[in-house]
Amino acid sequence: MTEPIPVTRAVDHGTAKLMPDVDRARAWLLTVDGAPQSYVDLDAPTHLEFEYARRVGHVLDTIAEPGRPLDVLHLGGGALTLPRYVAATRPGSRQEVVENDRALLELVTGHLPLPENSGITVHTADARAWLGQAPDGSADVLIADVFGGSRVPAHLTSLAYAREVRRVLRPGGVYLANLPDGAPFAFLRSQLATFAEVFEELAVIAEPAMLRGRRFGNAVLVAAHRPVDTAALARLTAADAFPARVAHGDALRDFTGDAAVVRDENAVPSPQPPDGAFTIG
Repeated sequence: MTEPIPVTRAVDHGTAKLMPDVDRARAWLLTVDGAPQSYVDLDAPTHLEFEYARRVGHVLDTIAEPGRPLDVLHLGGGALTLPRYVAATRPGSRQEVVENDRALLELVTGHLPLPENSGITVHTADARAWLGQAPDGSADVLIADVFGGSRVPAHLTSLAYAREVRRVLRPGGVYLANLPDGAPFAFLRSQLATFAEVFEELAVIAEPAMLRGRRFGNAVLVAAHRPVDTAALARLTAADAFPARVAHGDALRDFTGDAAVVRDENAVPSPQPPDGAFTIG
């Protein structure tokens, strides 16, 4: 049996590498310009290696009864880790994936093909532009995991964007976003203030050390018009190898403080991660 070998390719926004995991036969790590983007085990699509992905998975597991198909819109594709997870855990789901790097999408689908009848359709487009054309009330879940390099693009942070998210989601729908930040949390706090203008319920899932300002990291934002099961999420995230905390209610409002709502005209990308925060050589 031939050992898998790394694949390196110039893509539209940098240099992508697919590196096999020596400990798992058909598992791969995707990096772009040295920054980890996705991890996929083709034999075990429910295995979520990255901490933030596991936290998103916990939300996906708790927002509807187990196994119920969902209509999911993914902004950002990577190696299609989360779409594969939904397809495995909720068969029959209809999923649209929007990725603006065509060469990256071709690399991933060519070397890490999707299973037949996965219900996953991929598109090459700008996430905000695609969202603007999506039908009203067409998604049960909208997941934003979009990065230009290591930063969330500015046009996916504003109040106008949040209103488009609300329009596309069904009344009981849930929005999830992967948001990187560190102390003093100007970016994360501004996102909380912005989405609080549009959604009634907010929660953030992150490592306690990150929320205390001790390290740069990824926070998962959960936004909805209905209560999310924060108690179940707290139990699940506390049991992870790297336990997380679920912040919501008064604690989250205190964390947000007097942060200003983001408008298109003053939107900025998420902060540049410190050297070595996420880089793999």
